[in-house]
Amino acid sequence: MTNPQAPDVLFLLATGCAHCPAVLEGLSRLLKQGRIGRLEAVNVVEQPEAAQRVGARSVPWTRIGAFEFEGVLTPGELSRWVDLAGRGEGIGAYYQHLLETQRPDKVTAWLKREPDSLTHLIALLKSDPIPMTVRIGIGVVFEELQGSDLLLHALPSLTALTHSSLANVRADAAHYLGLTHSSDASAILRNLLNDENPDVREIAADSLNLIQHKKR
Repeated sequence: MTNPQAPDVLFLLATGCAHCPAVLEGLSRLLKQGRIGRLEAVNVVEQPEAAQRVGARSVPWTRIGAFEFEGVLTPGELSRWVDLAGRGEGIGAYYQHLLETQRPDKVTAWLKREPDSLTHLIALLKSDPIPMTVRIGIGVVFEELQGSDLLLHALPSLTALTHSSLANVRADAAHYLGLTHSSDASAILRNLLNDENPDVREIAADSLNLIQHKKR
């Protein structure tokens, strides 16, 4: 674990926003406690270019370290994200937040900037149970990345998931191995053709067929 550092925060608000004052109050409290290094609050009514620069389409909008949030954050949520950002942790938790709020495009964009963080997304598949919105969101991200070098480099992590005791995790791994379009995944998938679970066997067969058509 890295030593905690107080992250910087950018907060966008607007005149007449009903929820902005409460979030700003929570951030100000954390600033006074020394848990935030610098707090910049911008009224986008007066400075609309600030929202344009970060792609914010609504307020309240908050960036804590590298994590960006749309909408209201409670004092507890603000505290949690400030702590995670200060420790340089929380990428997996942030991915889960984005997927639960149905923003898989944000996850895809982050992964393209930080390819090594794909392991944090794959780790979410081990959750038992995994929230349905998260599972669906991961599927959307993987479909978007299929055939890419980024997904190809995830082969070791996906292979590890095929040894899970949970059939649904093995099934997901079989599906995502196919999306790598890599012949290196074929041997792994052939092993899954003998899986005890019929769904896993069926998905493995489908993935093998996909690789045959997309062999790289």
